[in-house]
Amino acid sequence: MLSSTWNFIKRHKRKFIFTGVFVGGVYLLGKYAQRKIQEMQEREAAEYIAQARRQFHFESNQRTCNMTVLSMLPTLREAIIHHLNSESLTALLKTKPANKLEIWEDIKIISFTRSIVAVYSTCMLVVLLRVQLNIIGGYLYLDNSVTKNGMTPLAPPDVQQQYLSSIQHLLGEGLIELITVVKKAVQEVLGPVSLKQSLSLQELEQQLTQIRQLVEEGCSSSKHKSLSWYMMPDEENTLASQACGLTENDVTTIKLLNETRDMLESPDFTTVLCTCLSRGFIRFLDNMSEFFRPPQGDSNPSSTPDRLSHVSLPLAKIIPIINGQIHSICSEIPSHFVQDLLLIDQVKEFAANVYETFSKLQELQN
Repeated sequence: MLSSTWNFIKRHKRKFIFTGVFVGGVYLLGKYAQRKIQEMQEREAAEYIAQARRQFHFESNQRTCNMTVLSMLPTLREAIIHHLNSESLTALLKTKPANKLEIWEDIKIISFTRSIVAVYSTCMLVVLLRVQLNIIGGYLYLDNSVTKNGMTPLAPPDVQQQYLSSIQHLLGEGLIELITVVKKAVQEVLGPVSLKQSLSLQELEQQLTQIRQLVEEGCSSSKHKSLSWYMMPDEENTLASQACGLTENDVTTIKLLNETRDMLESPDFTTVLCTCLSRGFIRFLDNMSEFFRPPQGDSNPSSTPDRLSHVSLPLAKIIPIINGQIHSICSEIPSHFVQDLLLIDQVKEFAANVYETFSKLQELQN
């Protein structure tokens, strides 16, 4: 029995060897595949967790952006009113001065200028803070994720403070220059318009469109600056002011400022800012439309838009309405104006792209 079995094995030795190798190979291959599948699952789980963490951090950062915008609006409003103080002129009118008409003309220019500047600067504040806080947010995500092993933080607290303080340009020199340009445009468009002349809402919109064209395309009597200049000073000025004794934090801050400047000069940023401005001026006109409604009891069967187009008000009556719009535009209490800007899809998408760019691990290699 044993002899016949042995002879059978010898006769089929190659088959047994092949079968053994095959079975062993299949077993090892199965183990290898199982290990690779496990590694792939672990890698996918880690990527999913990292992505979920990044998404949570991003969403938290956007809430911070919104709160920061709202917290800065009173400062912006006070700065605009300080430079364009129509209230003092209104008080002067009550004293019945001899140059009453001249004061009214000044109030006309100042009232339109400050509301238009409020629209521009609020839109700029929204998009600029979106860029700055998402750049910082991206760096902080990297700091929290990959620099816990003793590496130097990419954005230490001193750098964050120094970098974010650059917003003061929009509230200071940038705002003053914006006021100068807008005021010149308002004077050119509305200066010849009589206080007694009546304007419909559509005619008012046409006036605003002309003013915007002069501001955004450049006044013929002044050197045109791009809108990004009002948000951040020229690179040469930034570097010159910090040319002596630069610390490591200064160098990092300058790097952040240059990266921000690149973002502000990008076509995507221009598109987002233009979208915000369009939405802002539409909301501004919507607010104004409340004062152009027909008298109660008007039996005109026309639709509301048609009826509004036929309602006109003397410019002298429009001025106080325009003058008060700044309190609605630059309101720290979430108003329709600010909410409209914060909820624009293009703003959200652009913010996500900025955050994604600066929260990638590749940034560490640059």
